Amino acid sequence: MRWMWFALGWVMVALGVIGALLPVMPTTIFLILAVGCFARSSPKFERKLLEHPKYGPSLRAWREQGAVSRKGKAFAAGGMAFGFVMFCWGARPSWPLLLGVGAFFLASAIYVLSRPTPVP
Repeated sequence: MRWMWFALGWVMVALGVIGALLPVMPTTIFLILAVGCFARSSPKFERKLLEHPKYGPSLRAWREQGAVSRKGKAFAAGGMAFGFVMFCWGARPSWPLLLGVGAFFLASAIYVLSRPTPVP
């Protein structure tokens, strides 16, 4: 089972790297998931992610406080709004699908925005 967590951790890291390169895909959520996977399989890689100079502070804030920075909240909400607009424009969905996707984005945004801001 440990090897499955390890492999899944690397899949999450790969998705996080892709997210760092593509403006419409998130990064931190995949790295949070990678830290969780490595916590179950490789303390060495878990520690490397938690100590990363760029992403480590966000990952530690989430782990220790369940907190998201103001900048992170702004980018997450903005990304969701942009994604919803692109979905509407590109997919031209039916009303039920539009309402379902909109409700999902709204619930996700409310969750992210309701998280506390990290305390130093």
